Amino acid sequence: MIVVGVDGSPAGLAAAGWAAREAGVRGTSLRVVHVMPAWPLETPEDGRYASVAKWMRDGATSMVTDALERARRENPRVEAESRLLPGDPRSALIEAAGDAELLVVGSHGLGGFRGMLLGSVALGVSGQARCPVVVVRDVPERPDGEVVVGVDGSPAGADALAFAFAEASLRGTGLRAIHAWERPGVGGPLPPPPVGETAEEERRVLAEALAGWGERYPDVKVVEQSEEGHPVDALRDASTRAGLLVVGSRGRGGLAGLVLGSVSHSMLHHAACPLVVVPPAGEAGRS
Repeated sequence: MIVVGVDGSPAGLAAAGWAAREAGVRGTSLRVVHVMPAWPLETPEDGRYASVAKWMRDGATSMVTDALERARRENPRVEAESRLLPGDPRSALIEAAGDAELLVVGSHGLGGFRGMLLGSVALGVSGQARCPVVVVRDVPERPDGEVVVGVDGSPAGADALAFAFAEASLRGTGLRAIHAWERPGVGGPLPPPPVGETAEEERRVLAEALAGWGERYPDVKVVEQSEEGHPVDALRDASTRAGLLVVGSRGRGGLAGLVLGSVSHSMLHHAACPLVVVPPAGEAGRS
């Protein structure tokens, strides 16, 4: 099952459409949810403020109905249902996706400040849910474009790589594995290594990360991209031509206790295609 959270915003509707297509690719069902304060759902029809509570319930029902219609337009065969959930949107969505394959949200909602690229809900659930989280801003012009994955040699990167290979195989697309690196800064206690030596070491990091995956997914054509530069710049550029971008929630330089690493956090703001944040195995859902 795929769970998609909606709030009536254009980004939420785009997320519902993307989730419906992904449900078709995976052969699974879709659950559209909207999270609202608990009291309108708990107020009896003859209770105080009953008319206000009904107005809020009707509005929420309209939101999920619109999202279901959008999902069914994208995939008429999808098995879809809707639910209204009480509570804080972030914690309620994480709980709702406890047994889901994916949790899908829009990049920003109706409550976002104009100009903000990422809403608090999208940021709050990424790296916290037990399953991978997909943040949808806009559907790319080529939704069937290649899958791009960031590789850094970390355990979290390995989990992202596993997801990316499986997704590329499901979609029947190629996979671009990107490892971007920066040379140690000048002025440190030791001189920086020669450029050629550093480049060879970093190519080895990428090759070692990819070792064995070709045998498991012989149908997936892989493009290896190792380059000097900041990972955010390399991934952002690749995302403009991709159908999906995949990153781990924490990277090689991550600090214990941080839910999101700097690269995954930056890509939530700057990815030009739907972004998947993959939690480390055994750590997802940890608060």
